[in-house]
Amino acid sequence: MEKIITRFPPSPTGYLHVGGARTAIFNWLYARHMEGKFVLRIEDTDIKRSTQASVDAIFEALQWLGIDWDDGPYFQTQRFDIYRDYIQKLVDSGHAYYCTCSPEQIDAMRQAAMAGGGKPRYDGSCREKALGKSEDAVVRFKAPLSGTTVVEDVIKGNIVFQNDELDDFVVCRSDGTPTYNFVVVIDDITMDINTIIRGDDHVMNTPKQILLYRALGSPLPTFGHVPMVLGNDRARLSKRHGAMSVTAYRDMGYLPEAVLNYLVRLGWSHGDQEFFTRDELIKVFDIAHIGRSAGIFDIEKLQAINADHIQAAAPSDLVGPLKPFLKERGIEIESGDYATNVIETLQPRSKTLADMADAAMFYYLEDIEFEEKAARKFLKSAALEPLQLLAAKLKAATDYSQENLEDVFKSVMDETGLKLGKIAQPVRVALTGKTASPGIFEIIAILGPERVIPRLGKAIRFIEDRMAELS
Repeated sequence: MEKIITRFPPSPTGYLHVGGARTAIFNWLYARHMEGKFVLRIEDTDIKRSTQASVDAIFEALQWLGIDWDDGPYFQTQRFDIYRDYIQKLVDSGHAYYCTCSPEQIDAMRQAAMAGGGKPRYDGSCREKALGKSEDAVVRFKAPLSGTTVVEDVIKGNIVFQNDELDDFVVCRSDGTPTYNFVVVIDDITMDINTIIRGDDHVMNTPKQILLYRALGSPLPTFGHVPMVLGNDRARLSKRHGAMSVTAYRDMGYLPEAVLNYLVRLGWSHGDQEFFTRDELIKVFDIAHIGRSAGIFDIEKLQAINADHIQAAAPSDLVGPLKPFLKERGIEIESGDYATNVIETLQPRSKTLADMADAAMFYYLEDIEFEEKAARKFLKSAALEPLQLLAAKLKAATDYSQENLEDVFKSVMDETGLKLGKIAQPVRVALTGKTASPGIFEIIAILGPERVIPRLGKAIRFIEDRMAELS
């Protein structure tokens, strides 16, 4: 069987958005699944709009997603000598010709075609003139005037184009720069690309590209055009739907595994399974189950998948990804048992790493502030005795295991006649400043006596000061 070779050819005119990332993922996964090769190519012939910053942003996004390439990156601007050779081959073989029609003449041709009820097109004025190369000449491909060109699409099915609707398109401009449809074909031929998975906005380019393959005597690759990604209102994806750069999701606290998982499922399925690890996707991904309908981007579903991946991760594996989020909040953390234990308590409630960082603050702050509403509700005179008893018992305790902490709380319950909730909530506010947190025994065990005792003391003084004010 022929080795599968796929490619991803972004244009460096902006960031890598979710639609482009999904295309990259589909090609990468298929190459990995088939034990083939994945090629990265930068299509930078739009010199005015292409920037090094965009190239760097594309690399950064792909690397964050874990998409590696076997060949490349190639840059089209470094391959002009190859393109010139192939343009000459087309001219020499009679499949292309020089054209000196002015822009004004071409515009008049298009207007005349439209006036006659046809499509705006070049009328072939220079097709049989056998003109030579000149400063003002472009090179046009000599397209067939009759018959059909069939795109055999493995996703959409066969798509038929009438050749008489395809004009003699330009393959090289008068300044010597080749055009998009031409360089794409030459790149794919010279890089041995045999499988092309791309957005269906490229469907209209495909018949032109097929004609070029045939003119050059090259075998056609397998084409598969993937439907667009739309917003939940079924409009073209835009920033209001979440069409930001891939790295923006990283900066919001999404895991690369989750973004990868979500984007794959946005147009591909494997039964009813929603959650996939990277290795599972490589094992089961195929072209046959890419759908024909548009994928609907839903930020809430992405968030849900992200939460699942956070919960499924080993706590130690989240320390590194969490570090920058805590650093933004003024907290430096080190890898080790403390950070791992903190993360383990926060995983069930965290939808993003940003959520986790917010929830982790009380574990690291030297001095916590009580939320006003929480303090008013729970740090009242009725909580003074249980907090004092608990502080004394925990100060004397040498064992902060969950079992021993449960015994300590039980003894406070016995002495005060209060139920656990009446004690735990004031303690929670005392230790975290909030009314919601991980389990109270987990918190105390992780914080340890060096943090727990002073925080209980602060809460006790807070209650005593309020009582003094009211007396």
